[in-house]
Amino acid sequence: MEPKTQARPGSGAAISVRALQVAYSGTRVLHGVDLDFAPGSFTALLGSSGCGKTTLLRSLSGFVPVESGSIVVGGKDVAGLPPEKRGMAMVFQSYALWPHMTVLQNIGYGLKLRGKSRAEIAAKVGEMLNFLGLAGYENRKVTALSGGQRQRVALGRALAIDPGILLLDEPLSNLDAKIRLTMRHEIRAIQQRLGLTAVHVTHDREEAMTMADRLVIMQAGRVAQVGTPEEVYDRPASAFVANFVGKVNRLQAVAEGDHWYRVGNKRLRCLPDADPGFSAGREVSLYLRPEDRVVDGLRDDDPLRCAGVVRSVEFLGSNCMAEVAIEGIPDQPMHLQFSLNQMDEFKVHEGGTVHFALRADRLRVFPAAAA
Repeated sequence: MEPKTQARPGSGAAISVRALQVAYSGTRVLHGVDLDFAPGSFTALLGSSGCGKTTLLRSLSGFVPVESGSIVVGGKDVAGLPPEKRGMAMVFQSYALWPHMTVLQNIGYGLKLRGKSRAEIAAKVGEMLNFLGLAGYENRKVTALSGGQRQRVALGRALAIDPGILLLDEPLSNLDAKIRLTMRHEIRAIQQRLGLTAVHVTHDREEAMTMADRLVIMQAGRVAQVGTPEEVYDRPASAFVANFVGKVNRLQAVAEGDHWYRVGNKRLRCLPDADPGFSAGREVSLYLRPEDRVVDGLRDDDPLRCAGVVRSVEFLGSNCMAEVAIEGIPDQPMHLQFSLNQMDEFKVHEGGTVHFALRADRLRVFPAAAA
């Protein structure tokens, strides 16, 4: 879908969250969260169940009361204001549409609550119908629509009030895989066209990576890391983040000093800027993504050069995932990714011996206790 409404560049509002604390029945859920959302940005809140991401979103919207802290929008603290006074609109996981109303009535509902005239409502709803590809559906009941069409109606209702901030509470989780992919593109295109500040809660890592320009990884009611999808994936700030945002290998090791680590009977050296420099004897974990290996132009003096026997190969379409038992580390097999055209050239088949080097610029070291 290509949005056809008039663009409003820079119409999104900035949000500044400071020392935000929220509790349910005396149990603290958010522990002093500090976050800034730039105007026109698309931020995904990502984390496991119970991490506080949905509570944070509902605190922003006003549906969950704040224990302490501030939520500043346009220079004004809105933490004590009701939802309709915050300049935000929310799209819910369940769509929250009125089943007895038509598409037109659902999209115009927020405008009606705001006292807009019938003519103003009709004009705005007509704009939304065209914008969302729903022209001709205005008199249908929402119960007669597909999941994707219902999601567009929910978006239309949110956008009809011209919010500066769009809050999305797992809006794609009830859609099947094909429609979900389409709606990812549509929501992102709408947000960019209108210049809205979007905050999107999801448990789907791929969804967050493809839709957002910034990720906020949450852990136990606190912010674990903030950054672009590339930064969070390539340079995780903790073992938790490394594990959460994608498949990763973890090798148990012991520090030997000067950025050298012993893994089984093998010694590996990390780049100083990727290694906090643990003292000799410290137990640590080395983290590396399956794709972070080199097979071309190997050097004999590379401290990360390895050889290993392929135990199994899993085909993943355009590439494969091989489980490799590395010489000197047989009890800590690694999963390594190869393209299909590399399989024969580099003996990536069950029982074959593959030679490769781990990418030093991608290797990360964390305390073993944090794994």
